[in-house]
Amino acid sequence: MVGTALTCWLKRYGYTNLLTPTHQELDLTNQYEVSQYFSVNKPEYIFLVAAKVGGIQVNIQLPAQFIYDNLMIQSNIIQTAYRYSIKKLLFLGSSCIYPRLAPQPMKEEYLLTGPLESTNESYALAKIAGIKMCRAYNQQYGTDYISLIPSNLYGPRDNFGQTGHVLASLIRKFYEAKVNMDACVILWGTGQTRREFLHVDDLVRAMIYIMNSDSNSLQEDVYNIGYGSDISISELADLVASTIGYHGKIIWDTSRVDGMPRKLLDSTKMRSLSWKPEIDLRSGICSVYNWYAKSSKEEKEIILL
Repeated sequence: MVGTALTCWLKRYGYTNLLTPTHQELDLTNQYEVSQYFSVNKPEYIFLVAAKVGGIQVNIQLPAQFIYDNLMIQSNIIQTAYRYSIKKLLFLGSSCIYPRLAPQPMKEEYLLTGPLESTNESYALAKIAGIKMCRAYNQQYGTDYISLIPSNLYGPRDNFGQTGHVLASLIRKFYEAKVNMDACVILWGTGQTRREFLHVDDLVRAMIYIMNSDSNSLQEDVYNIGYGSDISISELADLVASTIGYHGKIIWDTSRVDGMPRKLLDSTKMRSLSWKPEIDLRSGICSVYNWYAKSSKEEKEIILL
């Protein structure tokens, strides 16, 4: 989702010399392949958005894969970027890096001030290591590596499958329930946890802004990127259901874990750079639902053919 949106926006801004290798073309967990790719293609600027991601269920099921894959991807890229004197690197973190019970909204300096949320600890630890690695290389080698910490993201080309994040999963579940005329939809947890959602296009604008900013004008090497307000998962479910037009019953399976009680970022530092989000949650959900419904319809037509 992020990589595709970033590529589209870069092209819109007139950038054409873009390197976007697929996983089949370049295994980022393989140090030798990464080094060879840099040697041949000689990139100058790097947006490090590749990662193994997923919702609560898959994080619980695959903790070893989440910590190994993410540590290898970011370590290989960051070290090789240094070896080949990359001009600037932007590393994409995650709001789950903050302590489970961090004060809200969460400031950048709250990192490592308390225990993490256990359901995504492996992923969070890997992302924390990436942020700290970027800072360490800046301190020791004078590199220009910046980390951005986005809130929960959503947008076209998100993972709408069983392992997807909450908003994409809600869109899929309510869409399927509407099509199948199901009387109810069962959702995980209590619905009382609160999350902040940012459209991927707003994140990408921030990423390009930071990459184009002169290093001397940036006072920080870590910036939160958030929408500015949060919503309970119960309220979000109602919003998605009404947007899609599903009028059945919502049942909350309280035997399932909720995750962090609340995740709201303090994006004051990023907003001081004259960036702010432009896409409100309601219209963003509507546009993503329309994209998903169209894609699902086209996929079914292809299968029927």
